[in-house]
Amino acid sequence: MFTGIVEELGTIAVSGARMNIRCNRVLDDSREGSSIAVNGVCLTATNVDPTGFWCDLSPETMSRTNLGDLREGSRVNLERAAALGDRISGHIVQGHVDGTAEFLALDALPDGSWWLKVRVPADLDRYMIHKGSITLDGVSLTIAALENNVVGVAVIPFTYENTAISRYVHGSRINLEVDLIGKYVEKFLVSGF
Repeated sequence: MFTGIVEELGTIAVSGARMNIRCNRVLDDSREGSSIAVNGVCLTATNVDPTGFWCDLSPETMSRTNLGDLREGSRVNLERAAALGDRISGHIVQGHVDGTAEFLALDALPDGSWWLKVRVPADLDRYMIHKGSITLDGVSLTIAALENNVVGVAVIPFTYENTAISRYVHGSRINLEVDLIGKYVEKFLVSGF
């Protein structure tokens, strides 16, 4: 389980199905077998050394997420798995990406914040509500606007400066995880529990 609070920006050193990520902070208590969210995707560290970690990506992960789009030098959001007793500053995030959103715009606001707009897949729109939670590339955000499969969120300066959000370009694919509770509620209602 994760919280959607990014701990550091890592750099892709080797891309592809066997990926190497250069980083510092998330290595503090990580070891072989640790779960680390990379752009919101829960991955297993298969090897950890003083400069970063290696992980393997399945064909499913490569096709369903934006990790297959990354190249050497790409910056990625990193978060270690939550530990028992930690505060959950964001929301409950599994690191199980539901699909990708399309980056539409990132506009500066007068107070130093930013307005981020993404287009979400139509089949995932039903899990989103105004003021509900959404995870974009592993970042826990609050939905501030929702209309015709376009989601708008406010991004504070700290999040803008400390995540990969500032590096998005028009049309970029962004990993999307919808709120877990909505999926369970739908399952219970549909199956008649």
